[in-house]
Amino acid sequence: MPILEAKDLTYTYSIGSPFEKTAIDHINLQIEEGEFVGVIGHTGSGKSTLMQMMNGLIEPTSGQILLDGADIWDKKTDRRKVRFQVGLVFQYPEYQLFEETVYQDIAFGPKNMKLSEAEIDRRVRETAEAVGLTEEHLKKAPYALSGGQKRRAAIAGVMAMEPKVLILDEPTAGLDPKGRTKILTQLQAYHKRTGCTILLVSHSMEDVARYASKLLVLSQAKVVCYDTPSGVFAQSQSLEGMGLALPQITRIFNGLAEKGIRFDDEVYTVKYGAELLKARLEGRNPEC
Repeated sequence: MPILEAKDLTYTYSIGSPFEKTAIDHINLQIEEGEFVGVIGHTGSGKSTLMQMMNGLIEPTSGQILLDGADIWDKKTDRRKVRFQVGLVFQYPEYQLFEETVYQDIAFGPKNMKLSEAEIDRRVRETAEAVGLTEEHLKKAPYALSGGQKRRAAIAGVMAMEPKVLILDEPTAGLDPKGRTKILTQLQAYHKRTGCTILLVSHSMEDVARYASKLLVLSQAKVVCYDTPSGVFAQSQSLEGMGLALPQITRIFNGLAEKGIRFDDEVYTVKYGAELLKARLEGRNPEC
């Protein structure tokens, strides 16, 4: 049974007004437990709306969202508990830091879960370590941290609730390449350690290609594709037709193919591309 499922899911903003717009249009989708899903699509494709619906912040106009098989908008469902189980990190989450210390900020969610002090302390320290924050960082006021540290502290605050599903909406927006890589590498390690299901919204094809096990492609409020990275990037013409740029390494290998230098597999990470080129140069990967 999937951990998250959308059934004929639709959401329309400003119904009956001149600004009426359907942001999610009859989507059917199943997210299996433990997946690391990259969510991609052009601006206005419905990514953020869908993520907020899965967290229970937006009620569907029609259709259902199921968490572990239960409709999160059923009258008997406690949506407060749903939001503990499906954690959502908004874009620029550091703007939501408000406590006197980083420790208190990370502890805010677990405290609202009515956990014991010992359990709260364990979660704060474990998640702080998971995102690369030290004991000294925990003692500081949030404003005293660097931009990347603030971002990691905000992500840790959601991680500390130990959700079954962690949704991150552009968590690396505005960060330099080093800061972006650090956060994504830490998320990957957290995913491997906990088995948590992760949905990562990103405009960076390179990032989702490197870290995600599945890719969800949205366009014009609909699901266009939900597949492995290789399966998605094999549809290069369709992606480019939607205004989505392929990873740079994929474009390079497509260019090589046009010149007659072909490889058996789709290439969407630099590491794999380097391995293929090395094998070709050493004569272990003959030309197709």
